[in-house]
Amino acid sequence: MADIDLDELRAELDEFAQPQKKHGRSPREERIIAGFEDILRFVETHGRAPQHGEERDIFERLYATRLDRIRAQLDCREIVAPLDRFGLLEAGADGVREDSPEFVSDDDLLAALSGAVAAEDDISNLRHVRPRAEINAAEEVANRRPCDDFEAFKPLFDAVRDDLKSGVRTSRRFREDTAIRKGEFFILGGQIAYVASEPEDYTTEHGHSQGRLRVIFDNGTENDPLLRSFQRALYKDDGGRRVSDPIVGGLFGDEAGPDDLKSGTIYVLRSRSEHPVVAAHRDLIHKIGVTGGRVESRIANAALDPTYLLADVDVVATYDLFDINRVKLEALFHRVFAGARLDLTIEDRFGHPVRPQEWFLVPLHVIEEVVGRVRDGSLVDYEYDPETAILKRRL
Repeated sequence: MADIDLDELRAELDEFAQPQKKHGRSPREERIIAGFEDILRFVETHGRAPQHGEERDIFERLYATRLDRIRAQLDCREIVAPLDRFGLLEAGADGVREDSPEFVSDDDLLAALSGAVAAEDDISNLRHVRPRAEINAAEEVANRRPCDDFEAFKPLFDAVRDDLKSGVRTSRRFREDTAIRKGEFFILGGQIAYVASEPEDYTTEHGHSQGRLRVIFDNGTENDPLLRSFQRALYKDDGGRRVSDPIVGGLFGDEAGPDDLKSGTIYVLRSRSEHPVVAAHRDLIHKIGVTGGRVESRIANAALDPTYLLADVDVVATYDLFDINRVKLEALFHRVFAGARLDLTIEDRFGHPVRPQEWFLVPLHVIEEVVGRVRDGSLVDYEYDPETAILKRRL
C-alpha cells in the first residue's frame, strides 16, 4: 500500500469542511449602520452633509446629530467606515457638542415630530424601533432629488409667498378627499410644494385616482409620488395645507365652492358728483373698496358722506371674495394704483376740508385686468402706469 501524504489528504478534506460561521452583527451595530445609511441617502439627495439649525428640516437636524455621535465614538466610526463613500468621517467632529445649549437629541427631535413623548416605562414605548411615521417621512425626504430646471419654477414660489403675505392667497387645512390638480400649491413638511404635472386620468378598482405626480418643492428638490400617497402625506401632516388658488375653487366668483367661506365683496363705484374735476373725468374716476356686508348698505348714505364725494354713486363692478383677508387685498389694490390716486379736496357739511383716499383715475378695464392678474398670481410682475393708463410688466 502506497504511503499517504498527510498534507495532501488534509488539503482534500478541507474542501469538504463546513465553512466557519461568521459572527453576526449585534442589534446596536445594525442600528448604527441603518442610521448611517439614512445620512448617506441625505447626502446623495442634497449633495452635502446634514447641518444643524432651527431653520433646517427636522430630519436634517436628526441626521446631523447622529453624524456627530458617530464621528465622536471610535467604535462607531470603525463600524461604518467601509460605507463612508463621501468621506463624512474625515470631516471631523465639527457638529454641536452634547453639552452645548444648541444640542438637540434624537429623542427630542422625534418628540417634536410626533408632538408627544412616550413615558420611559410605558409598555408601548418600543425603544430602538423607528416609528412608522418617522420611516415614511424619512423615505419621502430621501426620495427627493435636485430639480434640474428649478429656475423655471422659482418665480412661481416667489409669487406665492408674496400672495400669502399680502392675503391674496390663504392656506387651508388639507382634507383627505381634496382633489390634487396640476398647477396647484400645497404645504407639506413646512415647504411649499407645486404640482408640475399630473398623471393621465385613470382610476383604481376602488374608484380612486392614481398615477404619479411631478412635485417641485421650494427648496429646489422634486419627487414623483403616487397621487394617493401625496394626498395621504398631506392629510397626515399636521401642517399639511392647500394654498388657495383663484382659478381652482375661486378667489373671486359668483358662487362659493363647497369648502369656501365668503369673506366679503370688492366693489367699484362711479360718482355722480357735479364737482368740475369729477364731471370732466367721470368715466375714469373710480372708488375701489371692500366690505364684509352688503354693498347697497355700505353706499346707502353716500350723498352725506365726504368719503363718497358727498354724492350718490353707481356700482359698476363687484367681485365676491372667498377665504381671503379682505383688508389686505384692499390695501393691495390701493398700492397698485397709488400713483393714480385722485388729488381732490372737498368740504364736508361743516365746511371742513376732506381729501378722500379711495378714488383713482383708472379705467374700469384696467381694474378688471388687475383682478384677473390677482387670480392667476401674476400681479407681482406688473405695475400701473398713470401716464399711459395701462398695466405694464415690471422691468
